[in-house]
Amino acid sequence: MFKNDYLARVYAQVEARNPNEPEFLQAVREVLESLQTLVEKHPEYEKNGVLERMVEPERFIQFRVSWVDDAGKVQVNRGYRVQFNSAIGPYKGGLRLHPSVNASVIKFLGFEQTFKNSLTGLPMGGGKGGSDFDPKGKSDAEIMRFCQSFMTELSKHIGQFTDVPAGDIGVGGREIGYMYGQYKRLRNEFTGVLTGKGLNWGGSLARTEATGYGLCYFTQEALQCMRSDSFEGKTVVISGSGNVAIYACQKATELGAKVVAMSDSTGYVYDPNGIDLDLMKDIKEVRRARIVEYANAKESATFTEGCKGIWTIPCDIALPCATQNELDGESAKALVANGCTVVCEGANMPSTPEAIEIFLANNVLYGPAKAANAGGVATSGLEMSQNSLRLSWTFEEVDERLKGIMKGIFHAAYDASVACDAPGNLMVGANVAGFIKVADSMIAQGIAY
Repeated sequence: MFKNDYLARVYAQVEARNPNEPEFLQAVREVLESLQTLVEKHPEYEKNGVLERMVEPERFIQFRVSWVDDAGKVQVNRGYRVQFNSAIGPYKGGLRLHPSVNASVIKFLGFEQTFKNSLTGLPMGGGKGGSDFDPKGKSDAEIMRFCQSFMTELSKHIGQFTDVPAGDIGVGGREIGYMYGQYKRLRNEFTGVLTGKGLNWGGSLARTEATGYGLCYFTQEALQCMRSDSFEGKTVVISGSGNVAIYACQKATELGAKVVAMSDSTGYVYDPNGIDLDLMKDIKEVRRARIVEYANAKESATFTEGCKGIWTIPCDIALPCATQNELDGESAKALVANGCTVVCEGANMPSTPEAIEIFLANNVLYGPAKAANAGGVATSGLEMSQNSLRLSWTFEEVDERLKGIMKGIFHAAYDASVACDAPGNLMVGANVAGFIKVADSMIAQGIAY
């Protein structure tokens, strides 16, 4: 509920303009509801129309992507790039290749990215992009032809000082490589226009691990500061088995926890002995197989079809790392009932509003995505810095910088929650801390901006 008339008017306008975009509306509502105390204290935000401008992307680009499959048939997909806000730096955000991609998903991701990037403390604005292309089941040649066609159009709108895309769901090192090769061919320049690049051609050490590691660094700092606790001896459930989930599993294990479950789009595996990470990496990163293969290879593990049941497994810490709105109210109740006391998000907006309410009402330490999973884009920002300097830092240097950034994000969110009379509510804190930097920059740059 909006207690502030200004926020209510802004949201009503967003609803009227974007009636069929539920993900975008959900993301906007969460942020606006978090800003009520701040807006009351700072009338200059209403005077300068900051929120009306912030909820409207600076630029939304949709384009046709035509490519030829291995049978010689022409296929057509939709490509997107939203350049949401450049108040504090060039647009920065990943590219997602998945059948679920549409305008609403891209706008919600770009909106979230604006605040996430602000929280890192690095000079990066918010953007996001992708396509409804599904890389699953496609040959390498088909993926290459799609990526080349996609980049042929996208290249007109990006640049190292304008917009720097990265990977997201469905876009890993292979896809970034194909896109970067096409950009270089079209523009005849070797620049840091994409992040997540290969180490031989401008990539950064620790980028692959960054989102999962960063999630655990954030969670560890929150546990230490808010609960005088740590990962040591905890049972952890992680949804997903992609890049974020795998490296969250690795770091949580290194920090003394036991990860007992992971999932993919077909279902989840439960291994009471703890996930065998080498086997999981072989299945997912080498063979690109389904997660059921884990249970086929391990006597101690069981596979269950469908993803939702993973949240019924008893655990101390839950790290949702799959996709948006994967964890609903029913799942949140199951987690609480089974003793879960910490939920930190590795995916973008994986918890529904109802789930978040249940976490907060039951004193669950809840780390929202825009804070907890910012490690990936933070390390992308570090990759941009290395590209500009024409040098490479060691893994240890990058990892140490990442750890410092994630600790800083936690403290920025916690301090903002205290200032807004919601101590410990990291969702409010993250939204407020991310908002202030962007909003003040927008005011400083004038209304025409």
